[in-house]
Amino acid sequence: MNDTPRRTAVVGGTRGIGASISATFARSGDDLMCTGRSIPGVFGATLRDAAQRPGQVVEMVALDAADPDSGCRLAERARSLLGGLDVLCLNAGVFPSTPLAEMSHRDIREVFAVNVESQMLAVAACLPLLKESAHGRVVLTSSITGPVTGYPGWSHYGASKAAQLGFMRTAALELAPYGITVNAVAPGNVATDGLTGLGEEYQAQMAATIPLGRLGRPQEIADAVAFLASRQASYITGQVITIDGGQTLPESPQAVLAAVRT
Repeated sequence: MNDTPRRTAVVGGTRGIGASISATFARSGDDLMCTGRSIPGVFGATLRDAAQRPGQVVEMVALDAADPDSGCRLAERARSLLGGLDVLCLNAGVFPSTPLAEMSHRDIREVFAVNVESQMLAVAACLPLLKESAHGRVVLTSSITGPVTGYPGWSHYGASKAAQLGFMRTAALELAPYGITVNAVAPGNVATDGLTGLGEEYQAQMAATIPLGRLGRPQEIADAVAFLASRQASYITGQVITIDGGQTLPESPQAVLAAVRT
């Protein structure tokens, strides 16, 4: 990449990990378009306050990733508001809990529509803009759940996150001739509103299974996304960075305890 500001779109960038990703790009001086189903007023003001240079574009756009036409609208808005697109971060995701025995076709479709289909359609719609960039970047937010681990009630979510990575690898091959890289981050348990809402006891139990002894921070995920979007990552494509504090390393909880004792 050269030294000119990047034109960046963060889809699902108003809460949790997405909010940290958006703020990180804003603080880097990038022209930014941030989307969400709704745009909290306080968040919009905070994001604009994070802008680092005169004339920096920081725009908020209401966009429902579940809508099949959202990809086309995303591309249109990126063209009109940013004048193009260098970095596309796809972070929108839903994770309802439904036991397999109770799961309906609708439950599965709703998860896949947001977690997989919207991302595929967004990349396809934004491809002309990314081709115009000399250094296009696509970064997906996946998860350890599905590609590496499982959790009761999240079979549809886990399947969707594994599907994301299958899409990423083929997209990376197809877009490589245009100099566009496609990568993903796979967070473990991160201290967002969704997790903190489960209570302190649950968080403590979860942290006890993580070798680093704590939950992840949204900013730690955002930093990895920023790296994959940077010129330093220009020779990385089709790869996944797992950010889980070592959660997927132990064979059992006892292995974590044994490591602490040593």
